[in-house]
Amino acid sequence: MPDVDDLKDTKNYHLDVPAKHEPFFLKGAGALDWGMQNRLARVFNPASGRTVMLAIDHGYFQGPTAGLERVDVNIVPLLPHATALMCTRGILRTTVPAAFANGVVLRASGGPSILKELSNEQLAIDVDDAARLNVAAMAVQVFIGGEFETQSVHNMTRLVDQGIRAGIPTLGVTAVGKNMTRDARYFRLATRICAELGAHFVKTYYVEEGFETVTASCPVPIVMAGGKKLAERDALTMAYRAVSEGAAGVDMGRNIFQSEAPVAMIQAVGAVVHQLMKPEQAYDLYQTLRRDEQRGRRVAV
Repeated sequence: MPDVDDLKDTKNYHLDVPAKHEPFFLKGAGALDWGMQNRLARVFNPASGRTVMLAIDHGYFQGPTAGLERVDVNIVPLLPHATALMCTRGILRTTVPAAFANGVVLRASGGPSILKELSNEQLAIDVDDAARLNVAAMAVQVFIGGEFETQSVHNMTRLVDQGIRAGIPTLGVTAVGKNMTRDARYFRLATRICAELGAHFVKTYYVEEGFETVTASCPVPIVMAGGKKLAERDALTMAYRAVSEGAAGVDMGRNIFQSEAPVAMIQAVGAVVHQLMKPEQAYDLYQTLRRDEQRGRRVAV
């Protein structure tokens, strides 16, 4: 029983202080439930409002990609420097340490391999399993203009509905086929469709002309996809331009884990995204960290 004889008289109600309510920091997320906002705050750094998402989900359709042959060896050392991790449930359960405290964005669609028509995807996970894994968000591919466009859009809307019931946000990923246009007009269309139909944030590619119109016309945060492997200086420049033109961060895979010095590269990308470090400075940082990383490897050997 509580000791009711020792209760102190309450007196400090701060009557001169208005009740505080801090608006949520992320674009388009102000009206979401507390659980949704809490999960998004594990994907996006509340201080910068941006994310460095490490994408390692490539194996779900193309097998052991270069740099992902051994996730336990090549990727786990990068996790302390990632704001969030994008992966499959198979890799999450088998290889990612449960002590990883940042956001996990779970690949939720799949089906065809690189040997088939990629747009013919289905949902590949049940939201109950995503909840069991305590993920921060679920990702689904949307093939605007693809052969199975409508099916992929329906995959996303079903996932949005399931996620809302469980308090898990949905990331709409704008997929681009080999023969599809890659310009600002297309990405304005694709990202807006994802947002209009319920995606809480959208991943899309950077284009040199008009990218700021893509981010401006999308009512939810846009995360830039890293795309193909570039030289480190070029990748850092692309990341800088993207966040300077309205992106809420980057989702990089090959430009990090296929770098000559992945640990150095992810830290340099983080400096660009969270601190808006200029590309030349970030490249100098990368070079310094690379030398340290390579020196550490030699000592370990």
